[in-house]
Amino acid sequence: MRFFPLVMTGVLLTGTVLTAPLSAEGTTKPSKISRRAPMNQVLTRKDVPEEHRWKLEDLFPNQQAWDQEYQVVKEALTKVASFQGRLKEPAAIKQCFKLEDEISLHMERLYVYANMKHHEDTAEPTYQALSDKAKRLSVETGEALSFISPEILSLSDEELTKLIANPELSFYKRTLEEMVREKQHVLSKAEEALLAQVGNLSQAPGTIFSMLNNADLKFPKVKNEQGEEVELTHGRYIQFLESRNREVRKEAFKAMYDTYAKNKNTIGATLSANITKNIFYSKARKYPSTLEMSLYGDNINKEVYTNLIDTIHKSLPLMHRYMELRKKLLKVDELHMYDLFAPLVDEYKMDITYEQAKQTVLDSLKPLGQDYLNILQEGFNDRWIDVYENEGKRNGAYSWGAFGTHPYVLLNHKDNLNSMFTLTHEMGHAIHSYLSDANQPYRYAQYTIFLAEVASTLNEALLMDYMLKKSTDPKEKMYLLTYYMDQFRTTVFRQTMFAEFEKITHEKAEQGESLTPQEFSKIYYDLNKLYYGDGMVVDQDIEMEWARIPHFYNSFYVYKYATGFSAATSFSKQILEEGQPAIDRYLGFLKSGGSDYSINILKKAGVDMSTPEPIQQAMDVFKGLLEQMEQLAK
Repeated sequence: MRFFPLVMTGVLLTGTVLTAPLSAEGTTKPSKISRRAPMNQVLTRKDVPEEHRWKLEDLFPNQQAWDQEYQVVKEALTKVASFQGRLKEPAAIKQCFKLEDEISLHMERLYVYANMKHHEDTAEPTYQALSDKAKRLSVETGEALSFISPEILSLSDEELTKLIANPELSFYKRTLEEMVREKQHVLSKAEEALLAQVGNLSQAPGTIFSMLNNADLKFPKVKNEQGEEVELTHGRYIQFLESRNREVRKEAFKAMYDTYAKNKNTIGATLSANITKNIFYSKARKYPSTLEMSLYGDNINKEVYTNLIDTIHKSLPLMHRYMELRKKLLKVDELHMYDLFAPLVDEYKMDITYEQAKQTVLDSLKPLGQDYLNILQEGFNDRWIDVYENEGKRNGAYSWGAFGTHPYVLLNHKDNLNSMFTLTHEMGHAIHSYLSDANQPYRYAQYTIFLAEVASTLNEALLMDYMLKKSTDPKEKMYLLTYYMDQFRTTVFRQTMFAEFEKITHEKAEQGESLTPQEFSKIYYDLNKLYYGDGMVVDQDIEMEWARIPHFYNSFYVYKYATGFSAATSFSKQILEEGQPAIDRYLGFLKSGGSDYSINILKKAGVDMSTPEPIQQAMDVFKGLLEQMEQLAK
């Protein structure tokens, strides 16, 4: 069954998000959005204007249509068993694969719709129930289809070779080759059916964390710059950390992590359970480790992961140098963790309405050609996007969707630079999905998570290049350079730190060590000390940040932000320097879906991620930006 991933944005500060957004001209105008809630008021879902809500009716016009398709899947599942014991003949295999695709496509639509409705208001019981119903059907579907791979792989090597060469199965040749590659990790029919039944249990840690983090966890009120008591939320946290008032930043920082500290035992148990689940699957499927299990599906060598950490470790002196520069520009004796997002340019602020953000994103992506821009404009005009925060809405941002309909984007937009970058980031994901689905058949349209962050980050790189080239004001230039540096800090350095945290915690658990909340906190605190250096005051509160990172429940995912950023840096350089030939290669990459292994798709388009070179290129760019900032700071 095809996997239907939720592609989240990358730089994790506000719960699920923090990608870097950028602005354009005239960014100080007040918002003209109708019925916008002030900062001390969050809209209920029913009060969000229609034009700012995604149009899920394009997926299912109403609940009745969803129920009908649900029954289609239930009926189709009754036909699957008829293929058991027959998967040695090409005709039977072809018919079975066709039915598998039909079921998977319907299941994908049901699952995506139910969960997006749930994400509109996670406290709404109707769609909690619908999401649960879709998850249960997904597990049932996985169980029903679980015999296919084991039965085919029970054939002899000679028989498998003949099937792969059979013209009747030419469309499924890649599927069969991939099955053979994974043969050593596929279990017997009975064992695969049992693992499929465990599916609901395996989702429990992530589901529990999501409900606690998005629906149940309540933060205290903190004072804003005007001295007003305002409720702290995931969506507002970044705004407080970007305040020019240091006491506002400090109070929000402490309130955030004090809240998580009060729940550390529950969240620690949840994260530990997720790691235990990963170890269970890696052992059951005979992988050497959880890390290698996570990389195997993308056919990525372990060295890609370890090379990233090693290369970033070598570049940590650049990060430490940047922290020293930040301390100098802030004119503080000590740089604290709550100072990392403070503005460095006196009296310079970019306020960007959603309408301004859309136009700037359009202008910045002109190097990708008119066809790309037409798809982007369609997304803006046809309500692909759920724009603003509302009560109970899933925090952060993501791109998601189902084959056969356009992609969707969830935002929690604020009128700032960060939210504009989040917009272009998620639309990069969306257009990648749009072009893959339009150019590949269903079975091969889904690109891997390893590739997912390239398209989104390429959009960010082009947006930043556009803004820097337009800038003539030294203050604005410093502001933009700071922002770009923080993209590197959060997307490359920070995500690599997250990746190292996951590697350490899983390795400890695999060695039989217990993972208490105190152990999680010690590991996380020590990594912050390593990555930020002795010139930074690493406040003790930051030791609880591990408790608020949703990506840790999609284990060994975050390293792909850093590798994706590096690949995107290479692509953007090629596009801006070479023009049309590079654009054609890049659009070919977007259209490739999952038609080949990720490393091969990137290599064909001109980026070789099997070596540390793209990561080192990204570090060279970081060094150049740092030198520009140091010159301006003199």
